[in-house]
Amino acid sequence: MGERTTINASADGNIGTIEDGSDSENIQANGIPGTPISVAYTPSLPDDRLSVSSNDTQESGNSSGPSPGAKFSHILQKDAFLVFRSLCKLSMKPLSDGPPDPKSHELRSKILSLQLLLSILQNAGPVFRTNEMFINAIKQYLCVALSKNGVSSVPEVFELSLSIFLTLLSNFKTHLKMQIEVFFKEIFLYILETSTSSFDHKWMVIQTLTRICADAQSVVDIYVNYDCDLNAANIFERLVNDLSKIAQGRGSQELGMSNVQELSLRKKGLECLVSILKCMVEWSKDQYVNPNSQTTLGQEKPLEQETTEIKHPETINRYGSLNSLESTSSSGIGSYSTQMSGTDNPEQFEVLKQQKEIIEQGIDLFNKKPKRGIQYLQEQGMLGTTPEDIAQFLHQEERLDSTQVGEFLGDNDKFNKEVMYAYVDQHDFSGKDFVSALRMFLEGFRLPGEAQKIDRLMEKFAARYLECNQGQTLFASADTAYVLAYSIIMLTTDLHSPQVKNKMTKEQYIKMNRGINDSKDLPEEYLSAIYNEIAGKKISMKETKELTIPTKSSKQNVASEKQRRLLYNLEMEQMAKTAKALMEAVSHVQAPFTSATHLEHVRPMFKLAWTPFLAAFSVGLQDCDDTEVASLCLEGIRCAIRIACIFSIQLERDAYVQALARFTLLTVSSGITEMKQKNIDTIKTLITVAHTDGNYLGNSWHEILKCISQLELAQLIGTGVKPRYISGTVRGREGSLTGTKDQAPDEFVGLGLVGGNVDWKQIASIQESIGETSSQSVVVAVDRIFTGSTRLDGNAIVDFVRWLCAVSMDELLSTTHPRMFSLQKIVEISYYNMGRIRLQWSRIWEVIGDHFNKVGCNPNEDVAIFAVDSLRQLSMKFLEKGELANFRFQKDFLRPFEHIMKRNRSPTIRDMVVRCIAQMVNSQAANIRSGWKNIFSVFHLAASDQDESIVELAFQTTGHIVTLVFEKHFPATIDSFQDAVKCLSEFACNAAFPDTSMEAIRLIRHCAKYVSDRPQAFKEYTSDDMNVAPEDRVWVRGWFPILFELSCIINRCKLDVRTRGLTVMFEIMKTYGHTYEKHWWQDLFRIVFRIFDNMKLPEQQTEKAEWMTTTCNHALYAICDVFTQYLEVLSDVLLDDIFAQLYWCVQQDNEQLARSGTNCLENVVILNGEKFTLEIWDKTCNCTLDIFKTTIPHALLTWRPSSGETVPPPPSPVSEKQLDTISQKSVDIHDSVQPRSADNRQQAPLVAVSTVNEEVSKIKHTAKFPEQKLFAALLIKCVVQLELIQTIDNIVFFPATSKKEDAENLAAAQRDAVDFDVRVDTQDQGMYRFLTSQQLFKLLDCLLESHRFAKAFNSNNEQRTALWKAGFKGKSKPNLLKQETSSLACGLRILFRMYMDESRVSAWEEVQQRLLNVCSEALSYFLTLTSESHREAWTNLLLLFLTKVLKISDNRVSMRCPLQPSISSLTSIMLEQEAGASACRPAAQADPAKAGPCCHFVLDHGGSAPPGPFSPLPPYPAFSSKQ
Repeated sequence: MGERTTINASADGNIGTIEDGSDSENIQANGIPGTPISVAYTPSLPDDRLSVSSNDTQESGNSSGPSPGAKFSHILQKDAFLVFRSLCKLSMKPLSDGPPDPKSHELRSKILSLQLLLSILQNAGPVFRTNEMFINAIKQYLCVALSKNGVSSVPEVFELSLSIFLTLLSNFKTHLKMQIEVFFKEIFLYILETSTSSFDHKWMVIQTLTRICADAQSVVDIYVNYDCDLNAANIFERLVNDLSKIAQGRGSQELGMSNVQELSLRKKGLECLVSILKCMVEWSKDQYVNPNSQTTLGQEKPLEQETTEIKHPETINRYGSLNSLESTSSSGIGSYSTQMSGTDNPEQFEVLKQQKEIIEQGIDLFNKKPKRGIQYLQEQGMLGTTPEDIAQFLHQEERLDSTQVGEFLGDNDKFNKEVMYAYVDQHDFSGKDFVSALRMFLEGFRLPGEAQKIDRLMEKFAARYLECNQGQTLFASADTAYVLAYSIIMLTTDLHSPQVKNKMTKEQYIKMNRGINDSKDLPEEYLSAIYNEIAGKKISMKETKELTIPTKSSKQNVASEKQRRLLYNLEMEQMAKTAKALMEAVSHVQAPFTSATHLEHVRPMFKLAWTPFLAAFSVGLQDCDDTEVASLCLEGIRCAIRIACIFSIQLERDAYVQALARFTLLTVSSGITEMKQKNIDTIKTLITVAHTDGNYLGNSWHEILKCISQLELAQLIGTGVKPRYISGTVRGREGSLTGTKDQAPDEFVGLGLVGGNVDWKQIASIQESIGETSSQSVVVAVDRIFTGSTRLDGNAIVDFVRWLCAVSMDELLSTTHPRMFSLQKIVEISYYNMGRIRLQWSRIWEVIGDHFNKVGCNPNEDVAIFAVDSLRQLSMKFLEKGELANFRFQKDFLRPFEHIMKRNRSPTIRDMVVRCIAQMVNSQAANIRSGWKNIFSVFHLAASDQDESIVELAFQTTGHIVTLVFEKHFPATIDSFQDAVKCLSEFACNAAFPDTSMEAIRLIRHCAKYVSDRPQAFKEYTSDDMNVAPEDRVWVRGWFPILFELSCIINRCKLDVRTRGLTVMFEIMKTYGHTYEKHWWQDLFRIVFRIFDNMKLPEQQTEKAEWMTTTCNHALYAICDVFTQYLEVLSDVLLDDIFAQLYWCVQQDNEQLARSGTNCLENVVILNGEKFTLEIWDKTCNCTLDIFKTTIPHALLTWRPSSGETVPPPPSPVSEKQLDTISQKSVDIHDSVQPRSADNRQQAPLVAVSTVNEEVSKIKHTAKFPEQKLFAALLIKCVVQLELIQTIDNIVFFPATSKKEDAENLAAAQRDAVDFDVRVDTQDQGMYRFLTSQQLFKLLDCLLESHRFAKAFNSNNEQRTALWKAGFKGKSKPNLLKQETSSLACGLRILFRMYMDESRVSAWEEVQQRLLNVCSEALSYFLTLTSESHREAWTNLLLLFLTKVLKISDNRVSMRCPLQPSISSLTSIMLEQEAGASACRPAAQADPAKAGPCCHFVLDHGGSAPPGPFSPLPPYPAFSSKQ
């Protein structure tokens, strides 16, 4: 064996022996039994195995070792090393010139040595793989040998070199980072890129790449170690780009390949690309979740590969793909290999990759415009701002364009000069001779052409040279060096430029340099040596790869195969030189190699390479019908989609899915007529993608679902179901429909069924070509997408549904043939997915519900019917599940019904919606919770419909709910109780169906019963009104909605309905008011008082009058009744409001309402006065006072006709003189007021006078418009004044009391028995006893003010005339006699009553004083009266006065004395009247013409009853509380 080693070392002995030795060594090293080794060495073998990495002291290496310090742990290792080195050297022996001879010794030994090297590497054991000595041997000998053989034109040598490279990549890549880069860059990729390489070479390279690309670890490692290394080439990127070009068949013409060769090369290129993508899928598979675990991307794998899965589990754990090389990432077998492997940090590599891209971009910019490139790199933080930083960048970056570097350094700009100085200063010229230094300086850039620029550069170079070589004595100063440098540049140009014909001689050169050394010469031999060196080798920049490789643009169309060979061999030679030089340069460099482990690397890899992948697959599918090519392209697209999906790279994913969709031909204009097998396969692939990657597809679902929609259409044609789609109408270019029986409809323009007349044979062939789309497998696969939607995750299902709805919308928008395929699918997937958790389901339904909203409003009724019916079915199923309290899922689910009802005006659809809801109520009432809101909302919308059947059905169902469902399931429906009431209110307000309105009000009354019976249910109910106190919930959710809706009915409806509503509202208050809290009443009356709100009253005057006369009137009495019923609670809460409301009523221009106001005031006080507190009485008196003050018709005294106005003539020709006094012809303004009967009810007037309303209408005819309104208002104020006087009388003395008293007085007077004691039993009636003296004085003041006003008006003859002429009140002049007398009469009664009241002794003095003043004033006024009629009007008053005065007891007679003179005068007048009256009565009754004025007065005012001399005030009814 030792002998063999010697032979090996010299490498000239028996080659066969070498093979044996190396073989057995390797077999033993791997521990596999093989050829036995000589016995002498056997004992050391176990030691050898044990001391592989630790024991390196056993035997030191001899001089034959590569380095003095190299040590082997065993003699066998040394032998192995020597054998290995010898084989490497043997393989590098050059071949003889000319075509290679297969039998030649050189070629055979080369091939054999390469075969042996391959065998050694394939069977290398752990020591060989990890020992530093062997690793260095591979770097220094094997890689250099490969760089030479890797470009061999001998196919066998080339192939072996590739196999060795593969093995190195597989087993030793962690140690050979730089060498692998050289291999790829200088050999593999170059052969792929150059147009002169032969098909065989390309084929072998691509075969090798197929194996590399099939190993996931290798693929990812290449990206991580080269593309993410700032100093390495982008090998992965270049590899993918080159493979993409080959796969697209680009450049095949230039190669002169046959079609078969081109196709096979294309297939190989595609295979490599698909393998790379498969590796990426494999690498990232742990991040992929398949919704259908039974389907994976590799489902088509042959069975035997599945068994390898079991055999090599460790391969999978290391992300090695199943069909990969045996990839062993460094596992720390030797310290050396561990140290050579960097750590894998994906974020760090991504940052590096980004930086690298920035630097590459910056270099590109620099090579176009240096300053822009530098600025960009500085902005990105990749380059410093100092001149030193930039100079260093120019030194180190080899990719910069040398010409641009030279231009930049030579520029005269200040900053450029600083950079140039720094650049030169970074050179170290120490110890170098001048020419070598100059060569070194000029290696880095190309000198600019401009002399000044060269001058600046040489100047600085000379200075730096002398600075580095300060010990030299040759140059006197830097000037010498500068001139010499310049002269050397000129010499180089002169000697080596082809343009210069007459070359400079040595003598000329020496002569040219005379006197440059400080006026002395440099030594001649020195200049001569320079001349000789330059003549022998010109000064040039260091060679870069860019100069040696012909670029793509310089490819020539090579004329002949021979010329191509010649060119290729030249290129190969150049390539081998470059590769060898580079290999030698890196043989001692130790670059850390990172073995990738993280799956995150795949994202940036894919983002980098997705475009060339897509281009290759698209071109393949587009222009090649070969099934294998199509199959590879589809598989590649599928893998690419998977990767984009896993890493959520949306743009790329969408691009691939769109490409796939385009090649199905289902959505493109060329259409299904051109469909081939590859398109059918594309459809199947698309369906598979949808099935396996559904969780990640996002917006790409749109394309997929569009295709599936069109596929259904194609299936209909393919199976001949719809031949009408092929012949029918087609939409013309302008959009008009042009139809012939032989033309295709627009629906199928999308499917390519366009063109002139359709030939039925063509149709048959089309059906045949697309028939396969209807195959069982396709139909089932499509169905599986929809049934499988249940397995999509929460976000994916929402995307799926969203795009399905979008496609459905497109289908339905077709003007000629709307289709419902996708709509049906939406219904199906809704069924399938209803079992999802509520959180997911509500997101799904948000989308689907919105779609149903739109579809349900589709103008095509068939579509809308289908939508509503589908909604009904889904809702029934959904409602079956029931719902827990406080959830809102049903509400969201049923919302589309509401939307459709609101937006769709079609009676058919509206009717259908109502029927669907009615069916739900009838069958699922027990399960409905939050859905009631929607149900009532739909009925609310139906309630205002004009279609009787819709309203009828909706109302029946609402009635059913309110009467039966509420009874059984009240707690479940409580949330929508308000909605129910609102809904009933809407039915009540539909004027078209009065019977329904009345019934709806009855049902609202029924609802009040629920609230009353179940207050606890409301208290316990919690929902969105958590801020409402539990005890108030029954009000907020129960009573308030009912009363509020009733008030809405009152405000919105016609008279009969609103009257019914008003009645029910107050009936509920009266029935259930005892349960109301005090603050509830406040809320309630806010609603009630809205009835009187001016803003809400009708605009038109007639309606307003009717509203006030009926509803306001009715409400006013009802409010007073409620107040009376619940006085204790309401006196604090409501009294002020009631008084304010009464005050409002009397201010309205409506006689009925004004009178009702005073009437109600009277009723409230009479019925409740006994319970009033002092404070309430004060308020009552103040209210009365306010009403009095605001209703005094002051304008009667102040009104003047406007200037220039002609006063209309009086209605009848009566002379002024006759009208001067108040005669029987003058008209009392109050004559139109209906008198009150004894029981305080209004009755017809005794005298035939018009009502106020008639008077108002008369005024309108006779007066001008501005006066019309004023006069009408004044008339009403006069009425209110009289009413108020009566009211005060009734309140203080009780209704009809005063009238009885007057009758008694009259009877006594007639019997001449004034001294009789006239007693009217008033002690226990009237409010007199509850009022304080001050309050009575207040009322008295009102009465007296009213009296004085009337007196003033009656005395103002001129004003009355003016008013009469302006058309105010009838045929003769107006007067206020009744107001004048009745106000005074009431005042006197109060004063006399107080004066006689023993309990008011304290106030007697004031009473007496007031009484004296009033009586004096009254009597004085009476005595001044000249008109007989006026005097007659005072008759009753005087009788009252005298009666009262006579009754004053003798001991208090003092009051009578001051009045004595007046009383005497009065008595004489009265006696006169009495006599006259008695005498004239019979005569007047017999012949009215002969009767005097007194008689007329008596008859006029007495009516049919036998009157006394003093007619009482006309009686007024007080409206009972029941009215």
